[in-house]
Amino acid sequence: MEIKEKLGAIEAILFASGEPIEIYRLSEASGVDVGTLPSLVKLLNDRYDDVGSGLTIKKLDSSYQMCTREEFAPQIKAALETKRSTPLSNAAMEALTIIAYNQPVSKGFVENVRGVDSSSVVNNLVEKGLVEEAGRLDVPGKPIVYRTTPVFLRSFGLSSVADLPPLPGHENVQISEEEEPQLAIPETEEEE
Repeated sequence: MEIKEKLGAIEAILFASGEPIEIYRLSEASGVDVGTLPSLVKLLNDRYDDVGSGLTIKKLDSSYQMCTREEFAPQIKAALETKRSTPLSNAAMEALTIIAYNQPVSKGFVENVRGVDSSSVVNNLVEKGLVEEAGRLDVPGKPIVYRTTPVFLRSFGLSSVADLPPLPGHENVQISEEEEPQLAIPETEEEE
């Protein structure tokens, strides 16, 4: 397969997906080696830059997604007649910060840190696609735990949660393995 065909395949898959697609899945579907993908995505982005395209391909953790450029957001909103999305409340920002820096966490953890009931705030963050369920804690009651999503990364201009700025006064604090919550991950049958 020629480079031109590989570029076309990557572009078509990302366009058709509309969602972030894991690198290994993009590799399998396009027939492009995982090690070659980053350079081909860069080549596509360079082409988009050269022609002033409204598109770009972003890397989100271990995924790629085709997106529109931020500078065209006003025109896109006008064309789609989308109402301006309401900004997050202070309560939502607090809960999102707690989840982002401590993920995966339960609603109870968020409530303990905030000191108030946070169920509706966390549910709102799930509805907005900023956080998602990430399993259950292996403790009595098996509460659901939450983590941030690729929408969170894209919304805040991050490639991964490792890019979050350090919290003031906590630059060198690390959580020991004993303090990390344990997830109850369902066992899957091994494929033969």
